[in-house]
Amino acid sequence: MRLPCEVDFGNQLESLRTVSKVVCDTGDIEAVRHFCPYDATTNPSLLLKAASMSEYEPIVGESLRRVAPFANLLSERPMTGVVEDLAVSFGTEITRIIPGRVSTEVDAHLSYDTVAMVQTARRLIDLYASKGVGPERIYIKLAATWAGIQACKILEKEGIHTNMTLIFSFAQAAAAADAGASLISPFVGRIMDWHKQKEGRAFASWEDPGVQSVKRIYKYFKQNKYKTIIMAASFRNTDEILELAGCDNITISPVLMSELEACTSPVEVKLHPEWTHLYNTVPEEIPGRMTFDSPDAFDRMHSQDTMAVEKLREGVAGFCADQIKLEEMLLEKFTTYLHP
Repeated sequence: MRLPCEVDFGNQLESLRTVSKVVCDTGDIEAVRHFCPYDATTNPSLLLKAASMSEYEPIVGESLRRVAPFANLLSERPMTGVVEDLAVSFGTEITRIIPGRVSTEVDAHLSYDTVAMVQTARRLIDLYASKGVGPERIYIKLAATWAGIQACKILEKEGIHTNMTLIFSFAQAAAAADAGASLISPFVGRIMDWHKQKEGRAFASWEDPGVQSVKRIYKYFKQNKYKTIIMAASFRNTDEILELAGCDNITISPVLMSELEACTSPVEVKLHPEWTHLYNTVPEEIPGRMTFDSPDAFDRMHSQDTMAVEKLREGVAGFCADQIKLEEMLLEKFTTYLHP
């Protein structure tokens, strides 16, 4: 189905900017500077990569000098405070480049502990404030577990804007909107990966299960007048991105941004709030506003989606693993500073 609009502004990245807010998915400050996105997203995996780059050694060193001397080196994870400081330091530098917000993630080890997530989120906001960055420039990223969704509800009431990440099921998206999340991040590529492995075949972009998941969420949010922003994330190729042109926000890796920048074909708008009645690619009936008053209500719906259950668990574990790698790298660097 063709929707009635194409845009052409020289290359696909520039064209995409006219119909969606383009977000850079990286901790690489220079990549953000090059691509001039509206927002930027970071996570432990991206911070690990950026912190390993020689050009950011001064930022890493400053966080170690500022925080590590106060760490309890006998504790199981003595570098957690340094990681928080480092995430905020990278985020602060990024806010000096972009006009919008940067997403900073709460330690994934806390994904099933509402109180700990709320406390960490408040601490991150305070760290940003100490560097002159207000809460209006920040999204706090929380895994969209039931505990994370409850933390979202508390934080949003305090004026702390949340980005509910690792969205794989319709239940997660609907519950996050019900909780008042500022933004959600449905993961397109990881959904497609699961179906590709299970079904043993590739998918055209229009039938890509991850793309279809975002379109269903988009239709539900727009028809029910939710203010929650949908930021499509986790792409495997530019075809997936282009199939969601018009989504509120799209967060894209520097590699895929380069590919879009190199292509001069026009971009066809696929999503628009006034066109949801045209989406015959979303056959499921779209319900009215759903409420989730208990974990049982959420779990009943979420657990019906085997893919989502597996990928959420896997996603949390992956971010935990990269958090530990980052902490180990920082501890090694700090030990070197102590004993050169």
